[in-house]
Amino acid sequence: MVGKELFCSMSVDQPVGILKGVGAVVGQHLSRLGIITVGDLLEHFPRRYEDRSQLKSIREIVAGQVATFAAVVERGEVQRVRGKSLARVWVSDETGRAVLVWFNQPYRAKTWKSGTRLIVCGKATKYRDAVQIESAEVDLADELDTLNTARIVPIYPLTQGIGSRALRKLIAEAIEQPIARQEALPLSVLQQHRLMPRQQALREIHFPADWTAMQQAKRRIVFEELFLLQCALAFLRKQRVEERRSFAHGEDGELIRQLRQRLPFELTRDQEQAYGEIRDDMERDRPMHRLLQGDVGSGKTAVALLALAKTIENRQQGILMVPTEILAEQHFQSCCDLMSGIGIRCALLTGRVKGKKRAELLQQISYGTVDLVIGTQALIQPDVQFNQVGLVVVDEQHRFGVAQRANLQAKGDAPHTLVMSATPIPRTMALTLYGDLDISAIRQLPPGRKPVVTAVRSGEAAREKVYRFLAEEVAAGRQGYVVCPLVEDSEKTEAQSAVSIFEELTATALEGLACGLLHGRMNAEEKEAVMRRFVLGQLSVLVSTTVIEVGINVPNATMMIVEDADRFGLAQLHQLRGRVGRGSERSYCVLLHDGCAAAAPERLQVLAQTTDGFVVAERDLVLRGPGQFLGYRQHGLPEMKMASLADDAAILEDARQAGFRLMQNQTEAAKLLPYLKERFERFFGIMFAG
Repeated sequence: MVGKELFCSMSVDQPVGILKGVGAVVGQHLSRLGIITVGDLLEHFPRRYEDRSQLKSIREIVAGQVATFAAVVERGEVQRVRGKSLARVWVSDETGRAVLVWFNQPYRAKTWKSGTRLIVCGKATKYRDAVQIESAEVDLADELDTLNTARIVPIYPLTQGIGSRALRKLIAEAIEQPIARQEALPLSVLQQHRLMPRQQALREIHFPADWTAMQQAKRRIVFEELFLLQCALAFLRKQRVEERRSFAHGEDGELIRQLRQRLPFELTRDQEQAYGEIRDDMERDRPMHRLLQGDVGSGKTAVALLALAKTIENRQQGILMVPTEILAEQHFQSCCDLMSGIGIRCALLTGRVKGKKRAELLQQISYGTVDLVIGTQALIQPDVQFNQVGLVVVDEQHRFGVAQRANLQAKGDAPHTLVMSATPIPRTMALTLYGDLDISAIRQLPPGRKPVVTAVRSGEAAREKVYRFLAEEVAAGRQGYVVCPLVEDSEKTEAQSAVSIFEELTATALEGLACGLLHGRMNAEEKEAVMRRFVLGQLSVLVSTTVIEVGINVPNATMMIVEDADRFGLAQLHQLRGRVGRGSERSYCVLLHDGCAAAAPERLQVLAQTTDGFVVAERDLVLRGPGQFLGYRQHGLPEMKMASLADDAAILEDARQAGFRLMQNQTEAAKLLPYLKERFERFFGIMFAG
């Protein structure tokens, strides 16, 4: 053992090489598992457990099952079988005999002397009339600290060069050391929620005394992960909202009344509730920081326009930032149609606005002669100065990073902020990913909006029929999408997939039709040009990768075909489906899949059964977990090593309340803040910088 005095000052941040037996080679193997520090090692949690605590007699062992038993060594032998060495060790107890077998490990036959008492664990088979255990895990029965048998044994994710026994030994050694910063949770939180101390929880999660202790340890570790994240979110909220003052708007007046009259529809109950929450926020002197989420077509934009009109009515400027130039142009056109008649002055600022025209527009914005500015990331350029910003709206907010949103907010003096997302997010994920925001949701669709008919199909005959139907839709004057899968996490592969399908279709099923191709390897100008032609109706079919997931609004598009739909997540498929059904015509989405993917049809049927994005999102979270749920998007969700947003909703609620309550206590918050900054700087760095 390494000297005790060394471990008295051991920190979780020290390299794992400080532990006995971890040299350069082992350290390299561990790094492949993400284990760099002692803390990484302690948080390399088991993926499952095997109960080896119940010792059986040899007579009780059943072939095909994993068994743990005690036995005495009789003899060992080595044979050559088809060029391989076969080591056999015969063992017995008072009820029978068993043979332990290892291939190409001849030393095993001489490892234990006759009469040595062992504890053996492994999967049993039958060899002649005897029980046979291949590649058994073996410990001496008289060892006092058994890690591998005669207990509930942890099974870890492994990599080449690191075996289970070696990893258990390293973790056990680390657990026994007095490590600096052992406890991250305040004593009051531990007591109130009846949680194990951290050191005990680590011991029980790796080497549990029993199943109850393991569950209690897991609850403690899950709570800690979620609690610390919620504390960080509470800190960000306090920085951005509670410690700042914004312009308090007056009650709704004539401008809001006029805009309501000009809207082509009555607001739904959900829209009214969402606007009411936004209105109440804006009438306070604390800056609003709210997420408005709802399906494509649920009417989020109408709610945002009312909020923007409210800030303009209060002689403030409004900003609406969107991810693409085409979407900015579409929003600008609809805003002009609705608002110019009631005296609201709108302007469009994108990368296409250049030279003298841009200089004149920037001057108008800075003088305050423009009320509402709609644009892309061009809005956050340093030379864009506003007169007095009252409200910032960010559409499709997951397309923007934290820094971009912060730069836009910096254009005003603590302006109210509304971020919108057409990707419904399960409540547990929303509290985690957007825990520093208030959340409004629109679940109802406006009256008259027809749900998209969704079907799941497989086989070449069905595929041909689907494309014939698309050609018929085009012949009737409508448009459609064909979406290609992201085969690998590679733009090159993605582009090849789209190109090959485009070439195939334009030579067969879609021959003679005006088709366009869109994929991730095209530059921004090429993408904009293709999308613009589709928006203008110059292209009938757009063959694309997921770059059309957001940022294009074509009411005339009535059909979407998704190739290899089983390669997409449900939430992403639902988001893609939202590109059709935006006009008055009946719209269709067909999910094609390879019939060999046996599990895919049942999963895809969720989309055929519901058009409710919130239901789809909850199901997707359960099926794929949060990492893959958000994997195709830019997001700031820290890695959860043990917490599951699909399974730990109750713990999350408790952790959230405890975290936000603790951060209201200045003394406790000051103690925890350095640790929070260190732990979450990668995800919330721009906010923690202050």
